[in-house]
Amino acid sequence: MGKLLIPREKYLASGLHIGMKTVNEKMKDFIFRKRKDGLAIFDLEKLDKRIRLAAKFIAKKKRILVVGRKTIAHTAIKKFAEIINANYKTGRYIPGMLTNPQTESFCEADVLIVTDPFSDRQAINDAVKARVPIIAICDSSNEIRDVDFIIPANNKGKKAIATLYWLLAREILKERGEIKDYKEFKYKVDDFFSHLKEK
Repeated sequence: MGKLLIPREKYLASGLHIGMKTVNEKMKDFIFRKRKDGLAIFDLEKLDKRIRLAAKFIAKKKRILVVGRKTIAHTAIKKFAEIINANYKTGRYIPGMLTNPQTESFCEADVLIVTDPFSDRQAINDAVKARVPIIAICDSSNEIRDVDFIIPANNKGKKAIATLYWLLAREILKERGEIKDYKEFKYKVDDFFSHLKEK
């Protein structure tokens, strides 16, 4: 494996590699080991590679929809959508957003990105009906049915979610040729999460 997208210590500090105690059978390939306290640890090289592959795919798409019901992900999703020019829906997903042109919230998408397959199940169901490819940030315990592309990572921590969306945004701009060098990416991980106490 070559150089990681960010130094290993930054990955570790973000908590992106920390999974849950429960491991879904289909997520086992992404697990490096189990800690003494029982928590699963993701393989950093595999996580890094999946971020790169997801960015390559997303960069080619014009109509991108990002969703996340969890409050801790709202700031990261909004910032990510703003940087890569995507549509987003935070909070409760409105059924029919991808399938019913009569609804006010209707939008067409070439790809759907979900923050958690469990809390964003409604969006996944809609995307399946609309035949929209689904990229999902999946924790070790997540059910991955209907997910087309898994990004194996901690989707329960605010800093982990912020770091992942920050990395994804940076990679997408690089893939599109909007930045030639990482130094041109003017955003920080801090821009992707709110410092206010979120309920």
